Amino acid sequence: MQARRHCEKTMGIATLPDTALSSLPHRNEVSRAPLNHWRSLRSTEQSKKLSTMASAALPEAVEPKKKGNTRFAFACAILASMTSILLGYDIGVMSGASLYIQKDLKITDKELEVLMGILNVYSLIGSFAAGRTSDWIGRRYTIVFAAAIFFAGAFLMGFAVNYGMLMFGRFVAGVGVGYALMIAPVYTAEVSPASARGFLTSFPEVFINFGILLGYVSNYAFSRLPLKLGWRVMLGIGAAPSVVLALMVLGMPESPRWLVMKGRLADAKVVLGKTSDTPEEAAERLADIKAAAGIPAELDGDVVTVPKREKSEEARVWKELILSPTPAMRRILLSGIGIHFFQQASGIDAVVLYSPRVFKSAGITSDNQVLGTTCAVGVTKTLFILVATFLLDKVGRRPLLLSSVGGMIFSLVGLATGLTVIGHYPDAKIPWAIAVSIASTMAYVAFFSIGLGPITWVYSSEIFPLQVRAMGCALGVATNRVTSGVISMTFISLSNAITIGGAFFLYGGIAVLAWVFFFSFLPETRGRTLESMSKLFGATDDEDDLRPQQGGDTKDKKLEMAAATTN
Repeated sequence: MQARRHCEKTMGIATLPDTALSSLPHRNEVSRAPLNHWRSLRSTEQSKKLSTMASAALPEAVEPKKKGNTRFAFACAILASMTSILLGYDIGVMSGASLYIQKDLKITDKELEVLMGILNVYSLIGSFAAGRTSDWIGRRYTIVFAAAIFFAGAFLMGFAVNYGMLMFGRFVAGVGVGYALMIAPVYTAEVSPASARGFLTSFPEVFINFGILLGYVSNYAFSRLPLKLGWRVMLGIGAAPSVVLALMVLGMPESPRWLVMKGRLADAKVVLGKTSDTPEEAAERLADIKAAAGIPAELDGDVVTVPKREKSEEARVWKELILSPTPAMRRILLSGIGIHFFQQASGIDAVVLYSPRVFKSAGITSDNQVLGTTCAVGVTKTLFILVATFLLDKVGRRPLLLSSVGGMIFSLVGLATGLTVIGHYPDAKIPWAIAVSIASTMAYVAFFSIGLGPITWVYSSEIFPLQVRAMGCALGVATNRVTSGVISMTFISLSNAITIGGAFFLYGGIAVLAWVFFFSFLPETRGRTLESMSKLFGATDDEDDLRPQQGGDTKDKKLEMAAATTN
């Protein structure tokens, strides 16, 4: 029996229990059989028994493949992405609070437009500052800083006594939102294994939608308070999530890529070990990050010296991104900025931020009914964004993106048609046009949430090379916020100029351009490591601008770093 086990082990056959072995032909019987009979018997009877009893024998002899452990990465992604609740809540709460702010402060439509959209412009400050800040103090503390800034902004808005103070609160909150929007996708992408990166990196959009829903619910819950108190409570209560977030984020690890960029290899190994599917993947990710950071592969101490650049970090990044990019880098930048632009230019903020006005134009007159229907928009967005998180790594970015934008086009045309018909007959109640308008609104946010909404953040955070990732994502977020601000601050004026139906026809035309752009320029990135993304965009192995460049002699650099290595 022992000899048989040794033979089976040597031949690569799974060891079976004794009961299984006893049922196989005895060796004396086999020796008396012709050679062909032995081969036939071995290839049929034994194989059949092996296949039927493999599941029972596996625990004894075959070590099962280690199950991917993404729980830690999952928890980190949730905490980082919770910063997006801050923006989502502001969008949602301003949608309903604007009805009461305009009545209380007696502001004009133009002032209301500016109030609604100016936060997006202010967030540019945070977006650009976040790139440098996150490279300086780390991704984790940048998230804490963002939460603290937003807390101050929400506090100021909640206690605003006039339009000027309210605008100042919007300014402070906008800076915090800019920080949050830039850093959450970057941190999540850098901490996630490739097998779950699409799922985890979509979390910022999930929490934006959750924040929008909370804002809508806050509108409905506090709408019955006195006029002067209601909207202030709606805005001020937004400070609460930022406090909870800042405290929870302190328990997160730092991004492994940031740790490697600082030469802290031992700390990076610990984080990668907790956020990778297998030890082999953790080692591979570490090797890729070291190569991207310019650290020689043979350096494996706890702390190493990262090669210095001849030029300042910021100047080098701007050169790689803007001043003299290669064709591959130019395409990466165009893709990152383009997807952010079209996400907002297709009119999502016009629907989400001005949904009460849209529903009133569709024939719903009661404030309670308007706010209730607006809550339905928030629920729809949240449900479909949850569906998207499970499809990103199964279906892929590109199929979801193209399907999403295609659905948005038809929904925008339906919404524009319904509102146009209602606008032509203001004194008549047209049930089918009202139904089409409401259904098209729900369909639009559903199609947006299942594709373009989450994929924008996933895609833009994973395509930039390591050394320019923070600044590249900051440029993308800046484009996103500027476009959002333009849409938010022009929707009422645009609706007055070309009718509200005409405005949505215009957004539909932009969505058509978006579909063509995505089809032509954006390759599939599912399952690719972050360090290999540039090759999808046409980069070659010898393109120096897609990897860190070292000044001086490479050999001298390696010797210098080896001497400085701490084991």
